[in-house]
Amino acid sequence: MKGLHMIAFILVVIGALNWLLVAFNYNLVDAIFGAGSGISMIIYILVGLSALYLLFTHKKDCKTCMA
Repeated sequence: MKGLHMIAFILVVIGALNWLLVAFNYNLVDAIFGAGSGISMIIYILVGLSALYLLFTHKKDCKTCMA
């Protein structure tokens, strides 16, 4: 499960950084893969699913929360 947690964490970080860039009118995912492309949609879906996964499993996995 550690591998899944790390993949989810990396995808959430990528999503968060993309949102930071969107605030400055630049969408990195769309710039790389094309706006509305199938690959962009898959990336957005994976980032969203990763966020949900971390939302529901964070407390169990987080050493700070367990302290």
